[in-house]
Amino acid sequence: MEIIRFAELRSEPWRNGGGVTRELASHPKAASAQDGAWDWRVSIADVSKAGDFSAFPGMERVLTVIDGELLLLTVDGDEHPLEKYRPFRFSGEAAAHGALPTGDIRDLNVIARTGSFKGFTSIIELSKKRAHPVFEGQLAVLLQGQATVSAGNLSVSVSAEAADAAGAAAAAEADAEEAAPSPTEPEALNRYDAVVGSDTGTPEILGRGFLAVVSIDRVTA
Repeated sequence: MEIIRFAELRSEPWRNGGGVTRELASHPKAASAQDGAWDWRVSIADVSKAGDFSAFPGMERVLTVIDGELLLLTVDGDEHPLEKYRPFRFSGEAAAHGALPTGDIRDLNVIARTGSFKGFTSIIELSKKRAHPVFEGQLAVLLQGQATVSAGNLSVSVSAEAADAAGAAAAAEADAEEAAPSPTEPEALNRYDAVVGSDTGTPEILGRGFLAVVSIDRVTA
């Protein structure tokens, strides 16, 4: 189970001095955040003053205000008032300008290469009674509240022979593992921490508050 701790991320200042960005994840990972060589990226930005948005030709963006009240986003001459927790999709190559009528904001950005990947952002309310699973190709970001995450149960069908072999191996290692913490023991999430989804031991999140679930789908011809 992989957790990306927001407090450990490095901040990158914008070229226009209007804010900073922290990258949560990108693909391929070796690509530079500066040259935009990735096929998709998920990041959180702090916006402190009005200004033009960087252009990303060949990309599509989904922007969501996650802290603060309002971002007035003008895209190719059309003004869009973006309120908190309302995702907005627009072309990365469009001329975009942001104004801050109510003060600083923080936003969640999903950028994906058109024709190769498609990004989606959903805002959900967490529950303490029903865990929210995070599947492969998803990234779950705690926006507000308190939550824990644990690895879900792994169900695999095996033959009787394989089960016997696995049981013998497990018995041999039981003493060594007794003192080790359980891999499914819940871990606390801090604000803006992100959980990487998986279909093996699928992470499950419980708590109170709001979660952004980012899905990156590969586009097939």
